[in-house]
Amino acid sequence: MSDRPVIAVDAMGGDFGPSVMVPGTLEACRLYDLHALLVGDTRSIEPELAKINVDGLHFDIVHADEVVHMNEKPSDILRRKKKSSIQIACRLVKDGAAVAVVSAGHSGATVACGMFIIGRLPGVERPALATMMPTEKKPVLVLDVGANVDCRPYHLFQFGLMGEAFARDLLDYSAPRISLLSIGEEEGKGNSLVKEAYDLLKMAQNLNFVGNAEGRDIFTGNLDVVVCDGFVGNVVLKLSEGIAGSLTRMFKKVFMSGILPALGGMLAKSAFKKFAHTVDYAEYGGAPLLGLRELVIVCHGRSDVRAISNAVKMSGFFVRKGVNARLAEIILANEELTRFSRAI
Repeated sequence: MSDRPVIAVDAMGGDFGPSVMVPGTLEACRLYDLHALLVGDTRSIEPELAKINVDGLHFDIVHADEVVHMNEKPSDILRRKKKSSIQIACRLVKDGAAVAVVSAGHSGATVACGMFIIGRLPGVERPALATMMPTEKKPVLVLDVGANVDCRPYHLFQFGLMGEAFARDLLDYSAPRISLLSIGEEEGKGNSLVKEAYDLLKMAQNLNFVGNAEGRDIFTGNLDVVVCDGFVGNVVLKLSEGIAGSLTRMFKKVFMSGILPALGGMLAKSAFKKFAHTVDYAEYGGAPLLGLRELVIVCHGRSDVRAISNAVKMSGFFVRKGVNARLAEIILANEELTRFSRAI
């Protein structure tokens, strides 16, 4: 493993493109001793570099002629946009020139390119998007949050295995508590997908499976990993983002409409800032796509400089801690159970 991980960054991705991707990436390079490959249109990247003190930073520009647009189908992008920044970034990883990809662009295209260019770990059928969400105690990892809308029980089973490895090795959670999102805590609750996945997770080797969890349990801090299919997970993620934003605005409105609005505003200002910081997705950077041969991180399209910096930082930590080796190890240890579940 390189002492200075090389991260391929889709510099054209996201709502703000190079104006956010370039400074966010180089901030992470400066703070965490990383080497970046900025993939995109050189003519768009160089003006952003001119605004930054790049002395001592390790980076290169890899030119890409094409840009992916949000209204394009992932399958079309794979077939027709071979010179797009996300395809070139993934090929850099496949060819060994980089060890991870970070993109805030078209999430479907990023997932598709990760799967079909970089490839999956042996034994993994479906990679899963995992995101960290704030709780009353420490962040909880939720997966899948959008990569797989339709799942089989053994897919959820593997999501639990991969979530365990990520929480243990990257988040330093000892014996992570793994749960399955359902409509009731009791065993036997849920649809057929959840019930069958429950049985598999219960039989897994070296897995601290604590049973079902209801939606209200996600934010208590009493769980470390919550497993669900991508349809449910994406609803949970978007609903949580919406609630966090609305609560912040409602709290401000309540405090500022009281008898002493100015005093209330001053007293509440620090609490507002702390709450907003806690629930801000930028704090966690992006969602790693677990189950690939190398790391791909999918960032929010509205990511700012801090979010991109945190996503690039996460990629460096992931590589330095050898999380993918642990993922491969736990998948292999449960290969027989996975094979059995596929046959059912």
